Amino acid sequence: MTAKPFLKWAGGKTQLIDEIKNNLPENLNNRPFTFIEPFVGSGAVFFWMMDKFPNIEKAVINDINTDLTDCYISIKKDLEDLINILSKYKTEYHAIFNDKEKSKEYYYEKRSLFNTRKSTRTVQSALFIFLNKTCFNGLYRVNSKNQYNVPIGRSKSLPNICNEENLRAVSEILQRTIILNGDYTNTLEYADANTLFYFDPPYKPLSETSSFNSYAKDVFDDAQQIRLKEFCEKLNDLGHQWILSNSDMKNINPDDNFFDDLYEQFNIFRVNARRSINSKGNKRGNLTELLITNLF
Repeated sequence: MTAKPFLKWAGGKTQLIDEIKNNLPENLNNRPFTFIEPFVGSGAVFFWMMDKFPNIEKAVINDINTDLTDCYISIKKDLEDLINILSKYKTEYHAIFNDKEKSKEYYYEKRSLFNTRKSTRTVQSALFIFLNKTCFNGLYRVNSKNQYNVPIGRSKSLPNICNEENLRAVSEILQRTIILNGDYTNTLEYADANTLFYFDPPYKPLSETSSFNSYAKDVFDDAQQIRLKEFCEKLNDLGHQWILSNSDMKNINPDDNFFDDLYEQFNIFRVNARRSINSKGNKRGNLTELLITNLF
C-alpha cells in the first residue's frame, strides 16, 4: 500500500501535488538526492515524493508543532502500541457514535486528557489522531496556552479512527526518515550537494477570520514570512533547490503585491487550488495559490 497522510490538515497539499510535480527539476529521477520538508504538516507532498522517487537517499521532515512530530515518532517507533490504543478508541467511540450525548462526552473527555499533556508520547499521539478524526472539520487549533480547543465534529458516517493498513505503510516510510521538531532553519544542517526543499509554511491569511496558522502557539506573521524568504535566499546562495507554496493575496486585493515584491527575484506561479476547510460551505471553492521556486 502507498502511504498517505494519516491526518486531515488545514492547508493539506493533496490538491496541489500535480502543480508541484510540474515544477520539479527535470533530472530528479536521474540521481540520488536529499528531500527536506521543513513544515511537514500532514505530509501529503512528503509521502508522494517518497513514493515517486525511490532515489531519495535521505529524507528529513520537521515541524515546530511537537504534538504533530510526536505522532510521526510514535508511528515510527511505537507502531504496535499506537495501533492497539487507537483500536480501543475506535471500538469505544463507534459503539456510542449514534448517541449524541455519549459521543460528545467521550470526545471532550479525550480532549481534556490530551490537554493535561501528562500521558506517554504514544498515548498523546493516539489522542491526537483520535481528536483529528472526530473533531470539527479535522482542524487542529490551540490557544495561547497551547490548549487544543476544537469542538466535536458532525460527521454522518463512522470516522476511520484507526486505519491500520495506512499506519503500517507510513511507519515503513518513516524508518528511513529523519524527524525533527524545531525551527525550520535547523534543517539546513541536513542538506548536501543534491538537496530539494519543499516549504509549506503557515499561509498568510486572506482575511482576519480565515487564519488557520495558529496550529502552534506562536503566530506566523508577516515578519516570519519575511524571515522565511531570507532563508530561501540563503538556500539559493548555497546552491540548494527549493519550492514554496503560500496564499495568493490577490484573491482578495488585486493590488496586494506582498509576495510578488518579496520574491521578485524568483519564479512565482499562480495555480488553482480548492480550499477545503472553511466553517461555511459557500466559502469553500476555487482560489489561486502561489508556488514560488528558485528553479529556472
